[in-house]
Amino acid sequence: QLQLVESGGGLVQPGGSLRLSCAASGSIFSGFVMGWYRQAPGKQREWVASIASGGTTNHANFVKGRFTISRDNAKNMVYLQMNSLKPEDTAVYYCYAAVIGMPDYWGQGAQVTVSS
Repeated sequence: QLQLVESGGGLVQPGGSLRLSCAASGSIFSGFVMGWYRQAPGKQREWVASIASGGTTNHANFVKGRFTISRDNAKNMVYLQMNSLKPEDTAVYYCYAAVIGMPDYWGQGAQVTVSS
């Protein structure tokens, strides 16, 4: 079992930045691919970014150049640095952990609201 707890969400103006953090506990963190999904009101959950245990990253096209995923295996942490935020980035952001393919574990979600 792996427990995931997100933090760092909030309200930010368009063009601003936020950093989401996800703390993992309960299992061998370095064995998982970690990542982020998001879900906006009335929309399906969509994949944002992922990072393998060795550090290889992938980002959705709609966040490339603006968001950066990273992890610290020593601290059991994964991060999502979000820059140049847009109102359409408003969503609940979920941290996940996957052994292979689809997520096996989810965090409870962190609200990000981009509004002036």
